[in-house]
Amino acid sequence: MKKIRIAMVAGEPSGDLLAAHLIGALKARIPDVEFFGIGGPKMAAQGFAAWWPHDKLAVRGYVEVLRHYCEIMGIRRQLKERLLADPPDLFIGVDAPDFNLNLEIGLRETGIKTVHFISPSIWAWRPERIHKMKRAVDKALLVFPFEAKTYAAHEVPHAYVGHPLADVIPMQTDTQAARDRLPLDAPRGMLVAVLPGSRVSELELLADIFTSSAKAMAVQSRTPLTFIVPLASAKLRTLFEASIRRTGAKKLDWKLIDGRSHDVIAACDFCVCCSGTATLEVALYKKPMVIVYRWATLTWMMIRRKLMIPWIGLPNIMAGKFIVPEFIGANAQPDAIAASAVRLMHDPENTASLQAWYTQMHQELKQNTAERAADAVLPLLPSQ
Repeated sequence: MKKIRIAMVAGEPSGDLLAAHLIGALKARIPDVEFFGIGGPKMAAQGFAAWWPHDKLAVRGYVEVLRHYCEIMGIRRQLKERLLADPPDLFIGVDAPDFNLNLEIGLRETGIKTVHFISPSIWAWRPERIHKMKRAVDKALLVFPFEAKTYAAHEVPHAYVGHPLADVIPMQTDTQAARDRLPLDAPRGMLVAVLPGSRVSELELLADIFTSSAKAMAVQSRTPLTFIVPLASAKLRTLFEASIRRTGAKKLDWKLIDGRSHDVIAACDFCVCCSGTATLEVALYKKPMVIVYRWATLTWMMIRRKLMIPWIGLPNIMAGKFIVPEFIGANAQPDAIAASAVRLMHDPENTASLQAWYTQMHQELKQNTAERAADAVLPLLPSQ
């Protein structure tokens, strides 16, 4: 029997997690299956052969991508050549649309079946990409229920599979158990998670905003604050430590943790959170938060013209309104961020209201995603 071969590309830690769950579900259905391409450590733990590490693609924003353009395009060209020379039975692109969609189009034109897992944000900006999706994929796997209407209207084959984080994260958060798992002394006062991003390019732009905001929060708060920061790599830790020194925030009570972002979120009382998947994680752990993001000036000028909705945080997008504050672009000012955070962390009615909405959202997204995604993918593979 011919071994099934599946190529995949995941471009950052969140994609690595999504892909790893799908790999596990497919391996349970097809014992003799091979996975390879671009991925991270969670995929590798499932037996994935990474030809390039996923952090080569972990760059966000026009200006930031331009700095790495030649390297990224070189990787895509080499990957395409390898896949065309020895075609897989299926290609699955996980998020990373600027890298994956053109690759998927090129592969599909040669007859290779393609799947894209996680829709580009066509409901937020660049809606024209739905036409590219139609050319790129034999099936789109959607993680948010509101996306299906757009795909159906444009006759793009799709399946709503829910979000795997809603399966992984428990419906009820045990805050004390999470604190016990972390290398923490008894924190003074309230424990604030600072989530500054998972990419080097993000910390280069945002670290000073986060450390300055923490400094302002410590001044404005009527109770002591301990700041806990999960950092996914030694490079990110070095950048954040340099920011603490640069902004004069060394006297704050900092706890820098190597990775373990889920334990950090579960353990905290409040989050100051970089926009992205982390905002969904915080919501699923039922924690109050403020959302912070800033792009390079040129990137923001280009993005702002194409935005179709007033929110960028996933909880707000799901709710269709501002249920948590966003401090974006020029509005990402430390004093304003701190004032909002301090007010909300001492507002139990707001926290209770958020938790009710977060629970409803969690239930809607909890769909046994890996199994549903595997069900959607299997018809595209050669029969066993």
